[in-house]
Amino acid sequence: MKIQRAERTRVGLVQMRCGGSPKENLSKAIAGIREAARRGAEIVCLPELFLTPYFCQSEDYRWFRAAEPVPGPTTTALAAEARRRKIVLVASLFEKRTRGIYHNTAALLDADGRLLGKFRKMHIPDDPLYYEKFYFTPGDLGFRAWPTRRGAIGVLVCWDQWYPEAARLTALLGAELIFYPTAIGWHPAEKGKVGAAQHDAWELIQRSHAVANGCFVAAVNRVGLERPAGGDGIEFWGQSFLADPSGRVLARASASKEEVLVAEVDYAKVEEARTHWPFLRDRRIDAYGGLTQRFLDGVGEAGSLSRRGAR
Repeated sequence: MKIQRAERTRVGLVQMRCGGSPKENLSKAIAGIREAARRGAEIVCLPELFLTPYFCQSEDYRWFRAAEPVPGPTTTALAAEARRRKIVLVASLFEKRTRGIYHNTAALLDADGRLLGKFRKMHIPDDPLYYEKFYFTPGDLGFRAWPTRRGAIGVLVCWDQWYPEAARLTALLGAELIFYPTAIGWHPAEKGKVGAAQHDAWELIQRSHAVANGCFVAAVNRVGLERPAGGDGIEFWGQSFLADPSGRVLARASASKEEVLVAEVDYAKVEEARTHWPFLRDRRIDAYGGLTQRFLDGVGEAGSLSRRGAR
């Protein structure tokens, strides 16, 4: 893939509360996009499924009515902003592909408003209050990277962020900046006991992707307590951030406030990291065949992959 390089760019992350009105959420997102652009951002990313509350807290057929085609009305509205502000936009949407097939999809709009493509979330969780398998078909477009007017960009979505394979393949496709639109938070009853450890793990795994792949990583989360299904709900922990190829956090938003975070990306740091720490060069691609298996039985010599290699 031919990559259109930019020396530097500024990234805007719109950390927001997502209420019950898609119209109001879109207006708030556009306001955040405009603020980021006024502050010099040339690439702006919105949180996961920003048009609605995080409805996956329950299995409720009514929420399928909130889905829309991609491209569709929301991408049309956002394309106008991208074109007017001359910015690249990443927007996570509930995509209706056809009757009975829905995806959690990130659309990528270039600075001329053109829809460059979309990424469909690959890893779909099914945990308490995160019942995404009820709503979303796993992605079938594979991992993606695009040469935008503001650099080579990859996009993964929320649960994808826990998988080093996803980040590695996205980087191998050419991405020098990976975005993770996200909706993640605490179960309020667990926050006191495990909340700090959960957040630390979330940030640490994404910073490690930046180090292992020599790229920038940007995660943008929503914020606030949401209870669309009643009960205790989820307290989204915010703390959107941008990390450089050394894993250093360049900027981080608060845990409780709506905020537009803007920080600079210097793509020369990617070249420097990949030259000085040549993890991509030293990969043993001949020995990783086991990664395509669910689980490898056996330990010691009988279970060794050192002589099997890739089949």
